[in-house]
Amino acid sequence: MIANRRHFLHFLVNRLNFTLMIPDAIKKLITHESFYIQELLNQTGEIEKAASLCAKCRGRIIVTGIGKSGVAARKISSTLTSMGSPAIFLHPTEALHGDLGIISAEDIAICISKSGRTRELEHLIAHFKRWGIPIIAITSESNSPLAKNSKILLQIPTVEEGEPLGIIPTTSVICSIALGDAITAGMVLIKKLTKDQFSVYHPGGEIGHQLTQVSELMHTGDEIPKVSTKATLRDAIVEISNKKFGTSLIIEENKLMGIITDGDVRRAIQRTDISDPLGENVMHFASSNPKTISPDSLAEEALSLMERYKITSLIVKTENEIVGFIHLHDILDRKVV
Repeated sequence: MIANRRHFLHFLVNRLNFTLMIPDAIKKLITHESFYIQELLNQTGEIEKAASLCAKCRGRIIVTGIGKSGVAARKISSTLTSMGSPAIFLHPTEALHGDLGIISAEDIAICISKSGRTRELEHLIAHFKRWGIPIIAITSESNSPLAKNSKILLQIPTVEEGEPLGIIPTTSVICSIALGDAITAGMVLIKKLTKDQFSVYHPGGEIGHQLTQVSELMHTGDEIPKVSTKATLRDAIVEISNKKFGTSLIIEENKLMGIITDGDVRRAIQRTDISDPLGENVMHFASSNPKTISPDSLAEEALSLMERYKITSLIVKTENEIVGFIHLHDILDRKVV
């Protein structure tokens, strides 16, 4: 009985010590990875060269690696493709069994290997050299075959991995991905990529919603609530009621003269200094400086303007012409946010 109790107490103590160690291991890993990502700042010049080389690529960017390095390579190739730079992941083993046919002389290769001595990758490097394809190496070993055959060397830390065993690929993989992301960041600026251009490659999903343009949501033509400068307040109320946006533009020869909202209407009717507000000219109650937005602006920008000025709609216009009208509900219905 006593022996069993001692065994149970020993088990509880060990379990408690093990549990207490977990938060420390987690903190150590994150701190370790953060520190060595910061160390990559020493390679800004080489990263810039890699970004410039990739930005000028006339073929595909071939990204390759095996094991966890292959996972990093897949992520990098996916990111590059998403910004309009054709990239593919090429598995080193599959490449040697027929997939080499995807390679052309106008390609660029990004090869990832912590040791730089992966046998499958060494065979692939030989083919890249034969084709005259420049290699960007991501490796920790500057004297490895991969590093020596590269045009640009991006070096990841040579320290132990950050997890408790010190051997599971963690820090090295995160640093490899960070270098790939840094190359992408440089390419965005070199290629002068805009949000509008980026949205072309992301028509669906959350990014697609965030990059929706005002022109895709705005009302046009007869859907735009509008009256002329000769209209009375009664005319404006009818237009506001018919179009159901709580607002009406006041336009003369397609020139924006003002805007009147249902709030303006309520305040007009409550005035005691006017005997017949409904018969008064609408301009008497209108705002002459309504907020506008370009059709090429993002819907997210339109929403920000509405929130800033506490309004529910915007007039969409180019420099010289009114082209549409957008309401808060148009944005919310599209789930831009």
